[in-house]
Amino acid sequence: MINSLVSFPPWIRAITQDGGRVHASPQQRAADHRPYFFLSYAHTPRYGAGGPDPDMWVERLFRDLCGHVMAMTDLPAGSPAGFMDREIRSGEGWSERLAEVLATCRVFVPLFSPRYFASEMCGKEWYAFAQRAIYHHAKHNRPAEAIVPALWVPVPPEQLPGPAERLQFNHRAFGDRYVTDGLYGLIKLRIFAEEYERAVYELAKRIVSVADNVGIGPGRPVDYRQAPSAFGAPGGGPRPIQVTVAAPTRHDLPEGRHPEYYGDMPQDWNPYHPESARPLAYVAEDLVRSLNYQATVSSFDHDSGPLDAKQPPTRPEILLVDRWALQDEERRGRLAAFDAEHRPWVSVVVPWNRMDHQSRAVEGALSETLEQTMPVKMGQGRAASRAAARGVPSMEAFGQILPQVVEAAAQQYLRHAAVYPPAGGRHTERPRLRGPMAAEYSTTYFTPETHEIAPDAEDLDDSQS
Repeated sequence: MINSLVSFPPWIRAITQDGGRVHASPQQRAADHRPYFFLSYAHTPRYGAGGPDPDMWVERLFRDLCGHVMAMTDLPAGSPAGFMDREIRSGEGWSERLAEVLATCRVFVPLFSPRYFASEMCGKEWYAFAQRAIYHHAKHNRPAEAIVPALWVPVPPEQLPGPAERLQFNHRAFGDRYVTDGLYGLIKLRIFAEEYERAVYELAKRIVSVADNVGIGPGRPVDYRQAPSAFGAPGGGPRPIQVTVAAPTRHDLPEGRHPEYYGDMPQDWNPYHPESARPLAYVAEDLVRSLNYQATVSSFDHDSGPLDAKQPPTRPEILLVDRWALQDEERRGRLAAFDAEHRPWVSVVVPWNRMDHQSRAVEGALSETLEQTMPVKMGQGRAASRAAARGVPSMEAFGQILPQVVEAAAQQYLRHAAVYPPAGGRHTERPRLRGPMAAEYSTTYFTPETHEIAPDAEDLDDSQS
């Protein structure tokens, strides 16, 4: 899913120091030619043969925004104020160009409309940009709210997917008519020309303010053709998922283990320190929220409860396992009992920081203990699940593989969850699980040795039933 590292010039590297905030000289700022915004919109099909281009109005909005941004900043002539996909030249690699801009633009501007949230491509664009904000938050423990939504056609709040619903944004600041009619209504009706100009001007001001104050730095390009959509299945609300942490605290560490990776609770475990400043469970929570899930974070020690595999699952689960946690005999026994139960809707991820020299020194022994304790989970599932259980070496690799592991857990949940037939007692076709969690995602998988995509592998869970 992630291409090779972009070779950014020195002026970009300079402005991304100190958490990505802009602390550069005027010369460096003037040399920063990254687009201020990426305009993400849903293409409207033509109505009738030979009809006018319905997206011409989006293009007009884009040009108006670019004009305001150029006036409000010191961008030199020829620098891109913004980007929309019509900017891609003929013969230029479409997906590569989109990936490049999504990895470098300063602000993401989605044009809300019913068609937008039904578009898988728009969901992929949103997901690709959202990962940069999540990594920024993880690295600096400081949120990066760099998505500035705009209303093209108003959408009822109950129809918004989780990632859009959670945005803290006051659309009223752009005018009451803007809220009721959206930019499409204002741009189409001449009587609202003044309201349109005000809304576009205020939107441009917000874009520039967010770009300059949040200062989110460039990231690695994501091939969003293979990325999941941030919106999940069309029409579906946030789906539940459990994130469970099996790790010690700083108060019950194995003898000699460095405490810098741990906190007062298992959920405080931060295996990718110092690359990340946030506990991994909460980074995982942000990542699954960006896939339109609602996560519950818990500790294996305190919240695992009695094992009863005969009960149908209530949600898919991701179990984050610290190999050092198996040094505790009691915890190792409970993990072994957990592994003996048939719970294919639980996917195991084993973060393993390759820069943690203490862990690397005893990697063989810790890996062997894990293999002996949880042999089922270590060999269960598709290629992505098995790779995640063998060890995920970096924060970037964790963010790359987690969506695929979540997909595998969700699909297994659908296979094993309870199905309730319709009332009435009549013979009907066997009920099937449908709804938001039945979405099909990408089937390409990550291999930790190469950080590349491996071909799909057959799901092995059914053979273990």
